[in-house]
Amino acid sequence: MPSEPTTPGPPSPVKDTTPATPENPPSPTLDVVNTDSDTDHATEPSDGSTAVSPPSPKPSRLPHSVPPKQSGRRPAPNVREPMSPLQTRLLHPRWAILSDNTLSAVARYVSHHDVRNIIVMSGAGISTSAGIPDFRSPGTGLYDNLSKFNLPYAEAIFDIDYFRRCPRAFYALAKELYPGNFKPTLSHYFVRLLAEKKRLLRNFTQNIDTLERVAGIDPELLVEAHGSFHTAHCIRRECRQEYSQQWVKDRILTGNMPLCTTCHGKDAYVKPDITFFGEALPSRFFTQMQRDFSRCDLLIVMGTSLQVEPFASLIEEVSLKTPRLLINLEKCRTGPLAGKTGFDFDGSWHKYRRDALHLGTCDEGCLQLAELLGWKEDLLSLHGSEHRQLDGSPKKQVPVAPLSPDGRRASVGIDEIVAEVAEKLTLSEKP
Repeated sequence: MPSEPTTPGPPSPVKDTTPATPENPPSPTLDVVNTDSDTDHATEPSDGSTAVSPPSPKPSRLPHSVPPKQSGRRPAPNVREPMSPLQTRLLHPRWAILSDNTLSAVARYVSHHDVRNIIVMSGAGISTSAGIPDFRSPGTGLYDNLSKFNLPYAEAIFDIDYFRRCPRAFYALAKELYPGNFKPTLSHYFVRLLAEKKRLLRNFTQNIDTLERVAGIDPELLVEAHGSFHTAHCIRRECRQEYSQQWVKDRILTGNMPLCTTCHGKDAYVKPDITFFGEALPSRFFTQMQRDFSRCDLLIVMGTSLQVEPFASLIEEVSLKTPRLLINLEKCRTGPLAGKTGFDFDGSWHKYRRDALHLGTCDEGCLQLAELLGWKEDLLSLHGSEHRQLDGSPKKQVPVAPLSPDGRRASVGIDEIVAEVAEKLTLSEKP
């Protein structure tokens, strides 16, 4: 009798016949679940009732059925890993405002973008080469050398409440620091050179030495954030009589207490218009801050530790796309915790690469930047000619008086006026 044809069934699992050794451990036997579509068909019951399809068996999750994740494997095409700010700038060069954080990058930016609204923020560091100490340098700073005044704390010498009780300490210090004993530095003349080239929008300075005025910078371009020796007033609120710098200086240098001659009060001291701790900043500071920083196309910060507010926060007032250059002996106000937009010199966290850094003296930084801009000879010529003029004035011990508000120097003779006019004519003939 012929045999009935047989329906082929699922293949039986193949067993590994390799003998088990320590090098070849036995591989586990996996049960195979039959997921053939025939199991989903309804079976006809023998009693004629409605057929019900049995539930399809769920495939079991077999161990080791998912291959382990390989190291270095690229993510799926639709998954994007977050990029660092530096990677973002590399992919989007328009976000790199400066090509790097050097003076060369700043010079290229000035030349290529025809920068015309530069704001300079300057501190005591631009005057140290003139012989005026800064405030906070350990050992050499002003605050470290005030022990002879027997102050309760170093900053008391510039505290208005302490001044009202004991003004002699400030007047003794003012005698040593009074303008007229020092000459402007190369950094001061760099700021003036920016003005002469019609590129300076404003110079916001913390300094009280008036060397910006002595250097010939137009007072209209200056914002003396902490005041200066240029003018003085009686400290009594009901008086506030104004006095000239020379009037106060004559009395301080001779050891006399400058007292108001209008109200004749025993506590009516005449104080130079220096902003002490506890006093409001000049209104011009806030007015020009609101007008200028939105127009700024390059911010240069030099010679300041940026520790005194609100001056320190001015670096945050420029646009996020405005490049910023720090010329200083050390870094300051860096990182996202140093205000909302502290300096980011290495491009590690800010969206736009716009901060540059030169570590060194202000004079060195200004000279290098001037050289990169092609202005080195102009700067050295301006510095040399102005110093020769100051050295040649009749009063060598007090080289020059500060500029008056109209831009002319007070107390100069006819020879100095002729020399000043000749110098200006020579400079105007330069391209």
